[in-house]
Amino acid sequence: MNKKSHLTAAVALSALFAFLPLSACAEKDDDGLTTLKINEVTHSVFYAPLYLADALGYFEEEGLKIELTNGGGADNVMASVLSGDSDIGFCGPEAALYVLIGGSSDVPKVFGQLTKRDGSFLVSRTPEPNFKWEDLKGKEILAGRKGGVPAMTFEYVLKAHGLTDGVDVNLNYDVAFNLMTSAFEAGTADYCTMFDPVAYEYEAAGKGYVVASVGEESGEIPYTCFMAKQSWLNKNERKAEGFLRAVMKAIKYVNETSETTVAPYLKKYFESTSEASLAASVKRYKAIDSWQTGMAMDEASFTRLQDVIDGAGELSRRVSLNELAVNSYAEKIYGELYK
Repeated sequence: MNKKSHLTAAVALSALFAFLPLSACAEKDDDGLTTLKINEVTHSVFYAPLYLADALGYFEEEGLKIELTNGGGADNVMASVLSGDSDIGFCGPEAALYVLIGGSSDVPKVFGQLTKRDGSFLVSRTPEPNFKWEDLKGKEILAGRKGGVPAMTFEYVLKAHGLTDGVDVNLNYDVAFNLMTSAFEAGTADYCTMFDPVAYEYEAAGKGYVVASVGEESGEIPYTCFMAKQSWLNKNERKAEGFLRAVMKAIKYVNETSETTVAPYLKKYFESTSEASLAASVKRYKAIDSWQTGMAMDEASFTRLQDVIDGAGELSRRVSLNELAVNSYAEKIYGELYK
């Protein structure tokens, strides 16, 4: 989808959802907790602090509990937020950026950033212990949805190594994000990007080989963030702060705790994944410094994000950080937790 299509879709969604009722209004349940409906872009150990905040009781301490649904893509997450089916969307900030540029009157605002780099790993069909990015020349890669941050970040890395999509390499955008791994296993493409624990278990099963971390190579960008409509934030500041406080405490916990101790807490969110795989995935994400400790979006990484999107031809104009993000909640909570 080109940038014009993105913006047209964003405007259409905004106009449609402006007339729909807010079905996700939070009310206290029988247990005295307020439920927040969170729509996540995908389910991955990359987002471990979100699940740990629940498992460790940090949400409950804030009088909250979360109801998670999987959007299966940033566009679906944004549609859920705009319609009011979800209170908070969790996906790449480009989804909110497209709506902002499209001129919505109630633009979703990023109020907390969880991850600060791409969390995907490049998987090859064959072992490549001496892999170089230039080795991708002439190859086909499954790298995500056109216009999504995963695909654009991958293209950004390729360009840094002198490789251009459609000239030196072929980026396959035809497969839906949540179907990429199965398509790769069925024989599509030479390489595929995968998140942990999928990448780890795929390698452990001998189906492929992790040859590189996309996030290590790309540098820091605001990769996945929490966002909500401005109207929701205006009415629910205490809930937003409580939510961020719980997640920020979980980031602190995972950064200061061994992966073998963390893994059992994640088990109920990944029931079919072994604790050994979960521990290995946490270790790998800690090794590449995945999580934004203070949860505020900074100017330098936001500039790089816009460079990434602009380089992919998906940005019609640049916006200021303050147009897209509200950092005051995260900054306040960081001051409390890291006195």
